[in-house]
Amino acid sequence: MSENDPEQVDEADGLDAAEEEIDAEPEGESGANPGTDPEEDVGAQADEAETETEDEGPQLDEDVLGDEEADLLIPVEDYLGAGVHIGTQQKTQDMERFIHRVRTDGLYVLDVSRTDGRIRTAADFLANYDPEQILVTSSRQYGRFPAEKFADAVGARARTGRFIPGTLTNPKYDGYIEPDVLVVTDPIGDSQAVKEAITVGIPVIAMCDSNNNTSNVDLVVPTNNKGRKALSVVYWLLANETLDRRGAEPAYSLDDFESGI
Repeated sequence: MSENDPEQVDEADGLDAAEEEIDAEPEGESGANPGTDPEEDVGAQADEAETETEDEGPQLDEDVLGDEEADLLIPVEDYLGAGVHIGTQQKTQDMERFIHRVRTDGLYVLDVSRTDGRIRTAADFLANYDPEQILVTSSRQYGRFPAEKFADAVGARARTGRFIPGTLTNPKYDGYIEPDVLVVTDPIGDSQAVKEAITVGIPVIAMCDSNNNTSNVDLVVPTNNKGRKALSVVYWLLANETLDRRGAEPAYSLDDFESGI
C-alpha cells in the first residue's frame, strides 16, 4: 500500500508493522461530508445493506478491486458473496481512501483489495500480543457470534452486547480487565469501548464501514460491518491469519463463524 500516514502507535506497544499501515487522525472536526451525520444515519443504511446481503443476495457483477492484480486470501467472488464490499450511502473523509466507487443506487463500494490487505496487517499486529491480552467487542447483533468465535479461536477475550462502562477504566468493577489491544466491530456501536481504550492508552483495531469516522482508530479494516455474512468472513479470515502468524495451523472453516439469523 502507498499510504503516508504518521505512525500513531509506538513499536513498544507491539504494533511493529510498516509505518504506512497505521491510520493517522484526520484533520478537521469530524471528517464527514457536509450535512451528514453518520451516527444518526447508520441504522437506515444498515437496513438497506443487510436487506441486499441477507434477503436478495449481493450483486456478483461488481467492480470492487482497486488493484486488479491483488493476490487475495480468498477468491473475490467469496468476498462478493458475503457482501463485504457493500458500504452505506454515506462516506466520511476518513474512509474515502478505502472506497473504490459508488453504485447507481448510491451505495459506496469498498475496495476489496484494501480489505484483504488490512486483514493481513491486523493479523501481523495481533500476533505480537499475548492472546489473553487481546480484547474483542461487538455491540452489533450480527457481530457478536463471529467476534466470540474469533476470541475462542485465537485465545482472546470477548465482551459482546452492551459494553459496561468502567470495564477498562474502573479497577473496582468486578468485570474490570487490562487488555493490551482492542478489536472492535464498529467504532459507532462500540464507542464506549473505544473511548476507554483511548483513556488507558491501548491501540484500537476496528472494522470500519464507509460512514465511520476513524480519528480514534489506529488500524482500519475497511468492510461492511453491519451484515451477518460479511462480519463472519472478516472475523474468520482474521482468526486464521493470526493463527498462521503465530505458527499455528489454521483449523477453522467459514461455517464455524456463521451464526443463524
